[in-house]
Amino acid sequence: MAKKQDSPLRNELRRLLNHHPDTATMELLVPDISGVLRGKRIRRSSFEKTCDEAFWFCGGTLLMSTLGAVLPGMIGDGDGDPDVPCRLVPGSMAPVPWASRATAQALFRMFDKSGAPYFADPRAVLEQSIAPLTKMGLKIVMATELEFYLLDAKADSPTPRASRVPGIGRPQPGPQVYHPGDLAEIEQFLDDLYDCCDAQGIPADTATAEFAPGQFEINLTHVDDPALACDHAVLLKRAVKSTALKHGLVACFMAKPFAEDSGSGLHIHMSLVDRKGNNYFSHGRDTLASPPFSARLRHAVGGLLQTMAESTAIFAPNANSYRRLLPENFAPVDTNWGVNHRVVAVRIPQADETNLRFEHRVAGADANPYLVTAAVVAGVHHGLKHKCDPGRMIEEGERVAIKTRIPDRWESAIDRFSKSKILPTYLGEKYCRYYALNRRMESQQFHNVISPIDFDWYLRAV
Repeated sequence: MAKKQDSPLRNELRRLLNHHPDTATMELLVPDISGVLRGKRIRRSSFEKTCDEAFWFCGGTLLMSTLGAVLPGMIGDGDGDPDVPCRLVPGSMAPVPWASRATAQALFRMFDKSGAPYFADPRAVLEQSIAPLTKMGLKIVMATELEFYLLDAKADSPTPRASRVPGIGRPQPGPQVYHPGDLAEIEQFLDDLYDCCDAQGIPADTATAEFAPGQFEINLTHVDDPALACDHAVLLKRAVKSTALKHGLVACFMAKPFAEDSGSGLHIHMSLVDRKGNNYFSHGRDTLASPPFSARLRHAVGGLLQTMAESTAIFAPNANSYRRLLPENFAPVDTNWGVNHRVVAVRIPQADETNLRFEHRVAGADANPYLVTAAVVAGVHHGLKHKCDPGRMIEEGERVAIKTRIPDRWESAIDRFSKSKILPTYLGEKYCRYYALNRRMESQQFHNVISPIDFDWYLRAV
């Protein structure tokens, strides 16, 4: 039996302190149902104990509203808010470069008193969803792409940081998508962000200026551990937000912050690898010429399309999420698929047989990456198991007829999720029940708020 000082977490802590000897505090973080990182801060005197022993934290934290409030019917509502045992996630310790004092961070996960993963922990939900594919001898390789806006922190209202026309000083009109000048103007922010990501082990890669003023995208590189890929996504959001504040900016990951501009998505790129290390989608029967995908990929896509409507409450978890799901806004509104086509819900990028994958484009940047991935994995396995037919593929360059078969209203999406027969077998019946109740309660609270638009529309007219 290894000594405590030789445990992986102790060794990880030692390496951290060797590189950052002045570290005085550590933030312990866990993603909740909305993907919001919550937790607490410990002092250096507690570092070793936290590596060696379980610590306790209130389990209801994972089921709170987006505002951090306990919702009716949730754990924490009148039951004394019981604690559950928690442990650090190995490999997650890292410095916090933006902190004013030497600080570290680490992710943790929750368990029940029997030692089993806690049902409400998004990491546990993801692991449960992955299990059927693992039994098939398949490994998931995936990465995420996150879009976001940079806003002017000094503006009186949310205002995108727009590039200025040289020599004139007025904001540049038009989206100016993929313009390298927009990246050059935020070069200091990007340099600091990449430095933070390097320090924290976040594999941030390509940055692009997206289809609206002040909108950008950061891609993460592929890894063969879905939970790790989701860790990268939530930690990238944290790094982007914190780095932006240092540069007088506010990073906005809302799905649709501005009515006239494009929304922000969380795109999932995923492939499967078999026991021999071969791409599972690129061999087998009915291989097509370009890209070289097989019937297996068709079946996986078929499962994704079949489960898409009932999964939308996960892909679009908030009121604002449904502002994005509009026709002709480069956001999916139909259960369709195609090769090299950015209007469809499931896109097959051009790739060789080694890198063949699908891109799931439905989720907004406001969604919980762990739950999005769990729902995507559920659809993939369901499609493979039942050999689901995805229907006709949208051809490259084809104009897509507008059909809105993805729920475009919050309540209808929650209703579809509540009636799902497929997702509970992957995510867990108890979790799905709590998720639906949580989102429905928050929806009711949101729609009970009297907003300025009520007076704008109805005060004089009626």
